[in-house]
Amino acid sequence: MAGRLRQPTGRYGGRTAAERQAERRSRFLDAALQLFGDSPGFRSTTVAALSEAAGLSTRQFYEEFRTLEDVLAALHLQVNAWAEEAALIALAEAQDLPLAGRATAIFRAYAANVTGDPRRIRITFVEIIGVSPRLEEQRLARRARWVDFICAAAADAVEHGEAAPRDYRIAATAFIGSVNGLLHDWSAGWVDATLDQVVEELVRQLLGILRPADWHPDDLS
Repeated sequence: MAGRLRQPTGRYGGRTAAERQAERRSRFLDAALQLFGDSPGFRSTTVAALSEAAGLSTRQFYEEFRTLEDVLAALHLQVNAWAEEAALIALAEAQDLPLAGRATAIFRAYAANVTGDPRRIRITFVEIIGVSPRLEEQRLARRARWVDFICAAAADAVEHGEAAPRDYRIAATAFIGSVNGLLHDWSAGWVDATLDQVVEELVRQLLGILRPADWHPDDLS
């Protein structure tokens, strides 16, 4: 199909067209989280099955999306947005803590958000992989946003004398890979540890990056 069907305009049932559109889109994404993130998975889901799970028609699907890949793309961004919001809230609440405390709060909030629903893990780390060049570009762009998050936190730590001054982009990129891999493996049951132990290990790794053995600050805040 060349594009989405034209959507109706005007007020119906006391709601505007924009409100009805937002509700439909939310219902499709909720259904996709279940079908893509659990069973049968993205590659085995049809437009008809997704529409039925959402309690909507295939015509309504094409009023919101062009393809199932568009749904997966939107869902991938939504899952990441939830995790980022959790991390940002934790950072704001822990702003007055020392570096180790801030890092622990951020990773605890992020890990709890991502692993709290196994379907989110599958969307982020499994279903999005290898679908298309477009989604691979989106996945890498979203990962780069997390790298920027780590770099910004590192820069703040440097400014406050809590970390060694250097360019952290390569280290942050490698660290994000460790975060994703460890959380995925833990969620899959391949890591025999509690989530608190996983968070502690991630914090330990990050502090090792920010405070190398050969760095000796005059005053640690």
